[in-house]
Amino acid sequence: MSNSTQKSDPQILVSACLMGKPVRYDGRYASQGSEKLHQLHKQGRIVLLCPEVAGGLPTPRAPAERIANLIQSQTGEDFTNAFTHGAKKALSLCQNHNIKIAILKEGSPSCGSDFIYDGSFTGTKINGAGIVTDLLRANGISVFSEHNIERALDLANI
Repeated sequence: MSNSTQKSDPQILVSACLMGKPVRYDGRYASQGSEKLHQLHKQGRIVLLCPEVAGGLPTPRAPAERIANLIQSQTGEDFTNAFTHGAKKALSLCQNHNIKIAILKEGSPSCGSDFIYDGSFTGTKINGAGIVTDLLRANGISVFSEHNIERALDLANI
């Protein structure tokens, strides 16, 4: 009975780097996540994903920034296809698990929800979203950053 209850509980997509997985471009993680996210993960209610790794990019990798619909690395490589592939995998995960809420890493060219870097690799932030966030939002999935975890959990009624 408890297994069927857990499967019907809402799940949330979370950037793997926010849960201590060393998948960022520099081979590190972003944070250890909130205690509430760790509790939900233990309950099987968190689906972890690094869309960049899922899209085929290695860890570590060159830093990348979004310029319009292109993702370019600091070394000049075009990462657009890998980022797009990772975004599609994120959407597929959400659809397969009936996920309506995502908590993704702010500032990332994949996962940023309120800001991204401007493509100049100078640390300049601009209003905008990552490629995964755009795709998820276009498909009715609410995306929040690590700065709005409580708001995301409230919306998910958790």
